[in-house]
Amino acid sequence: MRTTYDLTPLYRSAIGFDRLASLLEQRADAQPSYPPYNIELVSEDKYRIVMAIAGFDRSEVEIVAERDSLQVTGRKQKDETQRTFLHRGIAARDFEQRFQLANHVKVTTASFDNGMLTIDLVREVPEALKPRRIVIDGGENVQALEQRQAA
Repeated sequence: MRTTYDLTPLYRSAIGFDRLASLLEQRADAQPSYPPYNIELVSEDKYRIVMAIAGFDRSEVEIVAERDSLQVTGRKQKDETQRTFLHRGIAARDFEQRFQLANHVKVTTASFDNGMLTIDLVREVPEALKPRRIVIDGGENVQALEQRQAA
């Protein structure tokens, strides 16, 4: 069963969120299930993606971070050995998983241990974009306040 959402009220009252709305619509259409993964909030500005990629070797997995997206790709090398499976429950198939990153989110580390790929991310908002207090009719200009805060 597919549920659709009417985002018209968002367009009426919010400016610049059209990209967010299109992302929501895209994610509703495509829900990849392989490989399974978790997204954790480690602390206020730290995140962790953990992917279960059993059967893959480090050399078969590629992680690419580009501006506002993170792509994890697994390309399984062809096994030349002929095997007869009575039951095949381990997929070990190629995959490509994309994650949309918010502004200022960067990948810090990636590790692979016991079939689990862990990618750590952090949001680093530049000082110039952080909120600042403005004094109303305080007699001091904003630049003097900023210089004092920086010192």
